[in-house]
Amino acid sequence: MSKFLRPLEIPLTEAPEPSVRPGEAAVHPAGTPPDSGELTDSSDSAASVASAPALPRSRRGAHIVVEKLGKSYLHGGKALPILWDIDVVMEPGDMVAVVGASGVGKSTFLQLLGTLDLPTSGSIRFDGEELTTMSAARLAEFRNRRIGFVFQFHHLLPDFTALENVMMPALIQRIPTERARRMARDILGRVGLSHRLTHRPSELSGGEQQRVALARAMVLDPSLLLADEPTGNLDRTTGEAIHQLFLALNREHGSTLLVVTHNPDLAALMPRRLRMIDGGRLLPEGHPGASPSGTHAVAAPDPVPPPDAGAAP
Repeated sequence: MSKFLRPLEIPLTEAPEPSVRPGEAAVHPAGTPPDSGELTDSSDSAASVASAPALPRSRRGAHIVVEKLGKSYLHGGKALPILWDIDVVMEPGDMVAVVGASGVGKSTFLQLLGTLDLPTSGSIRFDGEELTTMSAARLAEFRNRRIGFVFQFHHLLPDFTALENVMMPALIQRIPTERARRMARDILGRVGLSHRLTHRPSELSGGEQQRVALARAMVLDPSLLLADEPTGNLDRTTGEAIHQLFLALNREHGSTLLVVTHNPDLAALMPRRLRMIDGGRLLPEGHPGASPSGTHAVAAPDPVPPPDAGAAP
């Protein structure tokens, strides 16, 4: 098994790191205590988050440097290259959309960046730390603390409430239960779900489920937020509201954000857009070589997120 896929090898030590970083003010639900101020729809949630004071982005987001990144799979006894020689730099607080035809390797790239899979070659440096040489235990702890995930399917645990689902990454990080509960309640208030804390996923609408997944991804204030078709399962109206909420909340937290999407409306909201073309190359949108082509590479299947992933405990 790849060292990137051993999620529970976490040192059994309680994390002493405070939820509020030095020099930064604590964030509470806009205008109300965490237990009140119920918001009833996603558009209200987005407006609430957008009205909150922005936090310093340069202190929050990760600086990502990807060099000569490659990934191949064995197929019929032969190596099938999916990605090769990818070079990309994301500055702290960057908001990047990756678009492209189905099958060119967008989700594979996101899996590698999130340490859900092991690259065949190349380097990924995260705030100066090389991810590809980390031990399995260090990777698990790093991924849980520093990276948040939002997938097309919410991956909520069905037998747990919204509050408990959002608490999970903090509990895995050995954060004390009461503090984890406060953190989860606060971020659920930010996405307009203070009135849904005790509801299980089956008792929530599709849009509410995805808002819980977003809250879970953000509860540990990750330096990097990765999203793979985050509104692909939602109707257009709900999806547009989630787009606005997603971006407003990310601006508030200042995470570096990478979104893989086929949705042109979501991609258009991102300040920076990259197109992945056949051969797994990433080019700036508008580059002469970035026009869609007709042949597709074979991408890896979507992963089942590990329990330590910020959006999929």
